[in-house]
Amino acid sequence: MAITHPQGMRPQMPAAARVAATSNPIVATRVLPALAVVGATYAVVSYVRSELGREQNTFDKMFNQQNTPEVMAARKKALDIEVNGDPRNNLLNILGWSK
Repeated sequence: MAITHPQGMRPQMPAAARVAATSNPIVATRVLPALAVVGATYAVVSYVRSELGREQNTFDKMFNQQNTPEVMAARKKALDIEVNGDPRNNLLNILGWSK
């Protein structure tokens, strides 16, 4: 059963929506999904970056309380830092990259 509308009473899309929907379908099919992917990626990267910064600050505070001169001297002797280098400056130490 078809719904009939009296003459001139058909529901109409707003003029701006009609123009946007019919003028450039590439925007709807290519650009909008790409913008969504870029936005989601940016959000995830920002979140991970902020969490790593927060963790770094937490560990820095904790280690600064524990790293007394006596502890550092014992650590330097046990790890042979003069020979092997400081493991905190290792390339794989992600939390220490900003230093």
